[in-house]
Amino acid sequence: MTFTAGATVGLLGGLIGLGGAEFRLPLLIGIFGFAALSAVVLNKAMSLIVVAVALPARLAAVPLSELAPYWTVWLNLLAGSLIGAWLGASWATRMRSTTLYKVLALLLVLIAAALAANHAGTLSPLDLNPAVQAIAGVLAGLGIGIVAALMGVAGGELLIPTIVLLYGIDIKIAGSLALAVSLPTMLVAFARYSQDASFQVLGANKRFVILMAAGSVAGTLIGGMLAGLVSTALLVPILVLVLLASAVKVWRHA
Repeated sequence: MTFTAGATVGLLGGLIGLGGAEFRLPLLIGIFGFAALSAVVLNKAMSLIVVAVALPARLAAVPLSELAPYWTVWLNLLAGSLIGAWLGASWATRMRSTTLYKVLALLLVLIAAALAANHAGTLSPLDLNPAVQAIAGVLAGLGIGIVAALMGVAGGELLIPTIVLLYGIDIKIAGSLALAVSLPTMLVAFARYSQDASFQVLGANKRFVILMAAGSVAGTLIGGMLAGLVSTALLVPILVLVLLASAVKVWRHA
């Protein structure tokens, strides 16, 4: 069941170009019964594994030479996201469990909105001068880093539209840049969680983590290969509804 659940989550994410962590979190809480903070730590660990596998695969499709011209964009977002990741993880470890459930529910609604907007095809780049663009990039990175750390996700569903809106970069390049920003950002959040007692949940559930992470990786790869065969116009509204229903369930779980 654990591998299958991970594969299903990965498949859903892969079909729309994400890792699926936003769908995994409600499963960890609602189906497998982990407490809020434990679920976030587990989700972060598995997200880190999925992103570490996905990044080299992505570089095979979009070579580093195509990403190199955008190193300033990567650095701009990373300047905020690293700080945000540390802050988000710190806040998560200090929140009361009931409060964290509600925060996670609200963030699931945010992710659902971002997913809908990202696939609506209505994103138009903003015309900002370089100074304002740089400030906006740091602030956006800060917010995304906080959200990603609080939920244990990579943050691609927020990073991709941000890169398109702020910098006017093609969505294919934006997807690769998002992964490149996500990996170090997740490492910082992971390092902060490792200082908290909640981190012990990983040692107590090693087999669970390995099975679900393996399923997530397999599902993500399969979903990526099948992406062109499934209509996102049909899939995305369904997934948005799933996220909203999950948000209600997590909120009530508090």
